[in-house]
Amino acid sequence: MTRGTKATAAGGTLIALALLAGSVSAPPVVTLPIGTDGPRMVPVGLVSFDSCADALTELRAAATASVGPYGFGGGWRTFSDRAALGAGDVAKGAEALPAPTGAAPEHSTTNNHEVGVDEPDLVKTDGRRIVTTTGGVLRVVDPASRRITGELDLTDGHERLRWRDQRLLLLGDRALVLTEATPRATPTGVAGRIRGPVDDTRLVLVDLSGAPRVLGTYRIQGRTIDARLAGTTARVVVNSAPRLEFAFERTGSDRERTARNRAVIARAGIEAWLPEYEWTAGAERHSGRIGCDRLSRPARMTGTSTLTVLSFDLATDRLGDGDPVGVVADASTVYGTATSLYLAGRRPVVDPARSRPAADDEVTEIHQFDTAAPGRPRFVASGTVPGWLINQYALSEWDGHLRVATTGDVWGGRAQGQTSESAVRVLRREGGSLVPAGVVGGLGRGERIYSVRYLGPVAYVVTFRQTDPLYSLDLTDPGAPRVTGELKITGYSGYLHPLPEGRLLGVGQEADTRGRTQGVQVSLFDVRDPGRPYRLDQWHLPRGLSGAEYDPHAFLYRPDSGLVALPVDAGIRLLRVGGDSIREIGEVTHPATDRESRRMWSPVRRSLVIGDVLWTVSDTGLRATDPTTARSVGWIATT
Repeated sequence: MTRGTKATAAGGTLIALALLAGSVSAPPVVTLPIGTDGPRMVPVGLVSFDSCADALTELRAAATASVGPYGFGGGWRTFSDRAALGAGDVAKGAEALPAPTGAAPEHSTTNNHEVGVDEPDLVKTDGRRIVTTTGGVLRVVDPASRRITGELDLTDGHERLRWRDQRLLLLGDRALVLTEATPRATPTGVAGRIRGPVDDTRLVLVDLSGAPRVLGTYRIQGRTIDARLAGTTARVVVNSAPRLEFAFERTGSDRERTARNRAVIARAGIEAWLPEYEWTAGAERHSGRIGCDRLSRPARMTGTSTLTVLSFDLATDRLGDGDPVGVVADASTVYGTATSLYLAGRRPVVDPARSRPAADDEVTEIHQFDTAAPGRPRFVASGTVPGWLINQYALSEWDGHLRVATTGDVWGGRAQGQTSESAVRVLRREGGSLVPAGVVGGLGRGERIYSVRYLGPVAYVVTFRQTDPLYSLDLTDPGAPRVTGELKITGYSGYLHPLPEGRLLGVGQEADTRGRTQGVQVSLFDVRDPGRPYRLDQWHLPRGLSGAEYDPHAFLYRPDSGLVALPVDAGIRLLRVGGDSIREIGEVTHPATDRESRRMWSPVRRSLVIGDVLWTVSDTGLRATDPTTARSVGWIATT
């Protein structure tokens, strides 16, 4: 393991400062006039269907234009006409100790993107208890006595669920568990078989006031994209593919196979695009389908997926029907504030004869909903931007505008060997559309974005191919965003976290001058001067990997002590960041499990702090640790 020295002595940083001073030329970064930076940004908006018949006509037409010889998007997926949505006996409880009372000690929370908006994760704490969902079981741990006080089996007979992540949201004595399950084929003959990986979103509302018990369940066709909790309202976003039985046949040409798939679409009814759901409350059981009156579409659609936004009040004892709202669109990214929910997804233009996207026309479509009031969200605006997002951190709402960082193809750049560049765009709302207010482009030509962080009117963007330009941007004027500084160093940061006193911490990989990664690194940047960012210190572990680079929920920082905990390989590395330096404290590991006489390491995936104790979580158990020394003070096995 190596550890960098301060910027005044580090050779790599001196090189970076020389680059910053202009000794090595870099591609210019420019503020572009609106409409000159590649594909035109077309206002999208959402339109309601006049009737189910109108919806069916338009959905068939869009799906027909999108389908190819192997279904949608070049692969084949086959769906049953109907999936069984019975909730069944969801969980088995374990007798619990009384719920803890009294004031909660100081504790950490999930590393969320926005203040006041909670995101689902594998573990939650309110300071009085720790709630985990590992191995298909919800467990409640009392950190004071260091005992498991309650357990609830969430697998519903699906053994594979024991090895799937089940995330949760916590509000008082209520936990909402999010998972996915492969539905069973219905015995009615409507659909005698299910071919392909068909998953249903499965939600379980759990009461934690005593022994954990199920209050209600919700099941809907589709896969969970993400969820947010603001106030007492949880918003869950589900993506559902149309239930179309495409025949997988090797006979015939691509044109003939495409024609057969189009015939399947022509025979499909509107129910193929309207997800079914079922919810329970105690012995009650209810079912329904998203109505055509709850469905909207953008100006351009592919007909290949439906997004559903569900709303649940976690202060009640039942989930209800979720008050669903549907959009005939695709999304992979959810970004939420206390008053808005944004759904973003790539929308390539597909050549049906080849089922291949035309990359030059690829855009990201964004839909904004008003979530300030409880209940069903209200559609506000939609828009498109060229290129694609790295994750939700590429989006930020500030001062009535939406900032979006994307990477896309350079128009005309292929001849010069520059196939990509990145940009930050500022969008404003105009009627039902998100339209461009300003853009700064030319970031990292030939590279792509690896991380983004917005801090009020300032943004930091990392691009990488061989070296890591850290750009600082001033977004104070929405109509004229500009780059104020650039730092080039080896490696990259895949996650950026703000620290007090104008510091910024980056987690990623070190690399050589040819861009070959060399192991996990943590970089401490001084960004007080927006025109001259520089690196103060670096911690580097050769050949190491950290999940925090891809999953910010795995990252823990405590501003009171400067403690940083992040997963590296199978353990948790504890660092202390203070002033201008990074110091390693030690490593926390968990014991291996013995599965069928094979020793298997269970990676430590999360960490949290309650009082003066660090808790770490894996599938095998929870460890209590002294964060000042990395010495273990307790172990709770869960396997």
